[in-house]
Amino acid sequence: MKMSGPRILIVEDEAAISDMVAFHLSRAGYDVAQAADCETARAKLADQGADLAIVDWMLPDMSGLELVRSLQRDPQYEDLAIIMLTARADEQDKVRGLDSGADDYMTKPFSSRELLSRIQAVLRRSAPAAGEQHTAGPLTIDAIGHRVFARDAEVSLGPKEYRLLKFLVTHPERVYSRAQLLDRVWGANVYVEERTVDVHIRRLRKALEPYDADGCIQTVRGAGYRFSARSD
Repeated sequence: MKMSGPRILIVEDEAAISDMVAFHLSRAGYDVAQAADCETARAKLADQGADLAIVDWMLPDMSGLELVRSLQRDPQYEDLAIIMLTARADEQDKVRGLDSGADDYMTKPFSSRELLSRIQAVLRRSAPAAGEQHTAGPLTIDAIGHRVFARDAEVSLGPKEYRLLKFLVTHPERVYSRAQLLDRVWGANVYVEERTVDVHIRRLRKALEPYDADGCIQTVRGAGYRFSARSD
């Protein structure tokens, strides 16, 4: 089973630089997304996820430093690796960038070969242990490739459904309320209605139904949802 390359989000408001970085990353086999401001970056991370973000410091709506700090405070992005790529070359700025939670810091102008090397190093450090899998009942979650398999067939899931399923599978037989799932999967600082959980639970069950695994996602009336390998 061949895995697609890691997904990288480029947060850079200078189109020429963003496009150049995207070109080199795509050629190296990475799945690339681009955002010109922090608001767009947050939206793309929420909708599509990413393994690593390359963040400029000077952005139009808020600083890249503030974006990095906010991502570090959000539990749903605890596995997101971050490289700051900026024209700010003072040692004090580098220290502030790394202290904010960035995994690495590069200054402009930069070499594309060095950037690729830094990306590979950061991804190696932040990757789960080789072979990390979670298996429960008919389901297997490949934490490295962000893929789900049911009875040896790959299940197509959106990023939110993947994170929701992974959380439930790794906490089996425990009941979580909608509010708890919002905090654990969406993040404590994301303000969405609790019925959003119901929508994604329905999507998750629909995706698992062809494999007779939808019954593993159980509704506990008046309490919330749980995952059980005993899908009775």
